[in-house]
Amino acid sequence: MISQASGGPGAVTILLVEDDPGDVVITTEALQRTKLLHELHTVSDGEQALRFLRRQEEFSDAPRPDLVLLDLNLPRVDGPQVLREVKEDPELQTIPVVILSTSDADEDVVRSYRLHANAYVSKPVDFDAFVRIVQQVDDFFLTVVRLPARRD
Repeated sequence: MISQASGGPGAVTILLVEDDPGDVVITTEALQRTKLLHELHTVSDGEQALRFLRRQEEFSDAPRPDLVLLDLNLPRVDGPQVLREVKEDPELQTIPVVILSTSDADEDVVRSYRLHANAYVSKPVDFDAFVRIVQQVDDFFLTVVRLPARRD
């Protein structure tokens, strides 16, 4: 797990579930360019994501994220299964989950929304476009909309 912080008290907590190290770097850089104070936690597979969210094993002290950025194609437990388990768990289902995927296939989009993803974003290849998209997602979910109060 990588932890990057650009904030302290009052910072929003983001869990990035991504197995591609390059995408982790790009997403981290994009978030660092935002004005929002945040704490970023990263896990590289779906099994780790579920343990983090459930605060199990090595993640027993993990904070509850305000937002999950979830890749679809993950090792061990894939993104759709993580999404299904999050949205079926009464303790986790109110956490917004945004799919960040290289896939723009209609079946992936439809499946994600049927599993109650809060948004589906196709990752652009262009770095600047990717930065803009991550910043827009961050801005929308963490500054524009009203989310349920944290239940730590």
